[in-house]
Amino acid sequence: MPDIFLDLWQDLAPGTQDALILVLLLLPAILIGLFVTAGYRPLALVRSLLWRYRWTNLMFVALIAVSVGLGVGLTAQERGLRQGTARAAEKFDLIVSASGSEITMLFAAVYLQPSDVPLLDGAAYDRIAKADNVQLAAPIAFGDSYEGAPVVGTTPQFVEHLSGALTEGRMFARSGEAVAGASVDLPVGAEFVPAHGSGEGADHEAHAGAKTRITGKMAATGSPWDKAILVPVEAVWEVHGLSNGHAPERAEQIGPPFDPEYFPGTPAVLVRAEALWANYALKSEFTTDKTMAFFPGAVLARLHSLMGDIRQVMSLMAVVTQVLVTAGVLTGLVVLVRLFSRRLALLRALGAPRRFVFAVVWSYAAVLIAAGALLGLAAGFAASGIISAEISRRTDILVQASLSWPEFHLIAGFVSLTVFLALLPALLSLNRPVIPDLRS
Repeated sequence: MPDIFLDLWQDLAPGTQDALILVLLLLPAILIGLFVTAGYRPLALVRSLLWRYRWTNLMFVALIAVSVGLGVGLTAQERGLRQGTARAAEKFDLIVSASGSEITMLFAAVYLQPSDVPLLDGAAYDRIAKADNVQLAAPIAFGDSYEGAPVVGTTPQFVEHLSGALTEGRMFARSGEAVAGASVDLPVGAEFVPAHGSGEGADHEAHAGAKTRITGKMAATGSPWDKAILVPVEAVWEVHGLSNGHAPERAEQIGPPFDPEYFPGTPAVLVRAEALWANYALKSEFTTDKTMAFFPGAVLARLHSLMGDIRQVMSLMAVVTQVLVTAGVLTGLVVLVRLFSRRLALLRALGAPRRFVFAVVWSYAAVLIAAGALLGLAAGFAASGIISAEISRRTDILVQASLSWPEFHLIAGFVSLTVFLALLPALLSLNRPVIPDLRS
């Protein structure tokens, strides 16, 4: 029989499975509510208590809402960040560089994090560019910047591969021209002088004579390349006093083919194969004692597995935080019960069954918890958007986090747990002495 149920479960659509999990998580709360209120109608009295102590009730609801909203908003960021980093790397099929750290090169070539890395020489690049099934072999040369924006040398073919058609202007056609990323605050026609290096250590006078003009703007990619300025790789070599990759008779040429004898070196080469299967053959071919070939997606998957562990920790922290907040709220409910203990004592003195009083107190607590959870759901949507915008601003990676089934499951589990714990203040209310409460 268990195998039959397992087969039936696996035959369900993922959305149906998630909906059933949500129902199962909420089921304990529903069953408790039906059991506690069976035979009674406590809501009229609960409405009176909610209105009588409305400001205190609003404080408790807001406390629960903030806890739930921040908890689910943070857990949603891991999924959004994972999707954003994957989206930023999807154009980078295969990276070839000098032997070293794959993670360091991933951050440098894909996410444009400043790094000191060795260079591939002209012979290595020529072997890559002339390999069978290679459709694109674009050198990526970095190290300069302008007002925090990395200035990257590459080829027109790489720009077209990364961005597609330009949104403004035209492609660079010679040294002294550049294409700006979508988020670079330089219009077409603007001129700038790149600095050597980046950050506080950048030398703004090193390339004083290398004035560069923006000729086009790329479409948004949702990656750090949106804040990059792309120039001909020949310009990067020339500004550093090196040959420009071409023989003297072709000194004005921009882009491939490059002459191995005049190729100064490049930190990385983006390789795109003519067919998907060929990428694996090229990776094997260029993984040697001197060169390193790797799939950015595969390296990213390893990082995401680590983030998966972090997500579990974040989820656990969110649950613990919400339970602690709920414990504080339930403690406050015990205090609130003391506030209207005279009303409850009057009910009992008038002959109201103990179970009715129990139902009133529990229903009152359950309404506060449910209202806080619903408000927290709305707060979670707002928090996820605000946090995503801040992460995008700080990382230059487009993060679009939104609440999904995991967050709904978290809230449902939280509600069921807390309404179960709300039985405690309801039980404590029955143990209070009637006569002293009537005289209070």
